[in-house]
Amino acid sequence: MELRELRYFLAVAREKNITRAADALYISQPSLSKQMQNLEKEIGSPLFVRGSRSVALTETGMLLKKRAEELLELYEKTEAELAAPAETVCGEVRIGGGESYALQTVMQAAKAVQDNYPHVTFRFFSGDADDVTEKLDRGLIDFGVMVDLPDTSQYNALRLPLTDRWGVLMRRDSPLAEKESISPSDLTGQPVLASRQMLEKKGMINEWMRRIGKMDVRATFNLVYNASIMVQEGVGYAITLEKLINTTGESALCFRPLQPEVRTNLDLVWKKHAVFSKPSLCFLEAFRALAQQD
Repeated sequence: MELRELRYFLAVAREKNITRAADALYISQPSLSKQMQNLEKEIGSPLFVRGSRSVALTETGMLLKKRAEELLELYEKTEAELAAPAETVCGEVRIGGGESYALQTVMQAAKAVQDNYPHVTFRFFSGDADDVTEKLDRGLIDFGVMVDLPDTSQYNALRLPLTDRWGVLMRRDSPLAEKESISPSDLTGQPVLASRQMLEKKGMINEWMRRIGKMDVRATFNLVYNASIMVQEGVGYAITLEKLINTTGESALCFRPLQPEVRTNLDLVWKKHAVFSKPSLCFLEAFRALAQQD
């Protein structure tokens, strides 16, 4: 299986049409069709469900699409790092993590690097712990920002100076908005919005939520902005982190901290024995300097 074949396959998956994909690739439609047939023979399973005007991916095709994207992304990352001039610091640093105000230190380190090395760029990936760990293990990102890192044996880590405070995002006209803080009993029988990770992963916030007498989970989310829209429309109370949604001024929403208070720490992590590019090393040095200041 060649990289060229994977690029052709991804073009067909993206266009959902052999002819349009061939036009985008500047090759003939019969040639592209033949190459896709050869790829299916090599894999030993159909990749497409072929219709009269479009194609759809089979289950095998969807798996190959994900792996092909990862392989090409890693190849392009490696190619760019090897092509960087030895005497200059240029290239890309890839960082993954969840939404958090505590990422401020990471962003400050990125800014410090770019002030000194303007040809360094950053790519930030948002995702939960499972997404970030998978990309880190596959070498698709250089660093991850993790909460309650489940396995520290494979990683090095530096603690972020800031912590996150948990609370409840709600409408200003809701009954619980009159309280200064929210206890588990306050949410008993109330419609709750929470991320899937909160419900499934062990940690301080999971332990706090288990104390809710009868939790009525109306929806789960992975993006807090979407959760804020649900809150505004009256779907329920969102358990989330402070300072992710603007609740000041004329906002219809407000935030109340949990009681007992729940704060979580975050760590910048990278694989042990990782071979860093110059930009990644510069970022790590800048982050370490900022973390030590605090």
